[in-house]
Amino acid sequence: MSAQLDISLLTWSLTIGLVMALLAVDLIVAAKRPHHVGIGEATAWSVGYVAIAVGFGVWFTLHYGGGPGTEYFVGYLVEKSLSVDNLFVFVIIMTTFAVPDQHRHKVLTFGIVLALLMRAVFIALGATLLSLFSFMFLLFGLLLIFTAVQLFRHRDEDPDIEDNVVVKTSRRVLPVTDDYAGGDLFTREGGRRMVTPLFLVLVAIGTIDLLFALDSIPAVFGITSQPYVVFAVNAFALLGLRALFFLVQGLLDRLVYLSVGLSLILAFIGVKLILQWAHEDIDESVPEIPTLLSLAVIVVVLAIVTVASLVKTKRDPSAKAHSGSLRARRTAAANREQRRTADRRK
Repeated sequence: MSAQLDISLLTWSLTIGLVMALLAVDLIVAAKRPHHVGIGEATAWSVGYVAIAVGFGVWFTLHYGGGPGTEYFVGYLVEKSLSVDNLFVFVIIMTTFAVPDQHRHKVLTFGIVLALLMRAVFIALGATLLSLFSFMFLLFGLLLIFTAVQLFRHRDEDPDIEDNVVVKTSRRVLPVTDDYAGGDLFTREGGRRMVTPLFLVLVAIGTIDLLFALDSIPAVFGITSQPYVVFAVNAFALLGLRALFFLVQGLLDRLVYLSVGLSLILAFIGVKLILQWAHEDIDESVPEIPTLLSLAVIVVVLAIVTVASLVKTKRDPSAKAHSGSLRARRTAAANREQRRTADRRK
């Protein structure tokens, strides 16, 4: 990895300002004009966000050099590929809560805002820990390998949104309306202030985003140790997520091997982090994995799983992709048995 860059406060401020301005545009469009987002509109937004991310990367490379620039583009590719897994979960959440089509734009935009806020906290925390304790590279590497193993083991499952403890608690303690009340988060019925199902959707997305941050932030720190680059690649990858959702939601079901590919990428970056720790703390003769090799591995893995997925679904149209889960999903029968056991203990 390259040496720490001296990023000025002005550069940080301008970058955050750009991200906030792009978010504001999304929020204004979502709030002022709820509508069905078609393929043409989604394509235009997606191309626009990718162009902004690439343009930023070109500027960054010209100003800070080829090494940091390469780290930015590799990190962006990693975060973009991991964000596709986010899309699977967004689809599950939208389906679980039967979110009307015209409100999905708003849900996704608010979800991205929540994800950015949580990632900012994790980035600051991760950068501080890495600067103070070099063994954090080892811990991050082990975390990514554990995540990769769990994702591979449960690659044919989806997270159980209804079993989310925060969502279940919200349902118990908050008065929830039966309908979406025009897309508002809060409303009044019979003089009583209530939350709408849209509020629960945001709660679900927020808690799921927190789990995604636990693997995406260590993953990009495996590519670069620059907090500025980590923030930038996360921000630009997430900003394009809303448009990408509407563009590829019909294609997601066909990416049947994506979870396998992501588990391989996470495991690879985990090994990369452990080798870096060993190189710095144990013996400099321990080899490190170059950034360009990381780029090659990630591109090859993504290309293979995409082609293999499309071939599989062409041969077997009944095959359906899953987002993968970090733990086994309990069946309805298991849930009933657990409730019966709890009742007997009472």
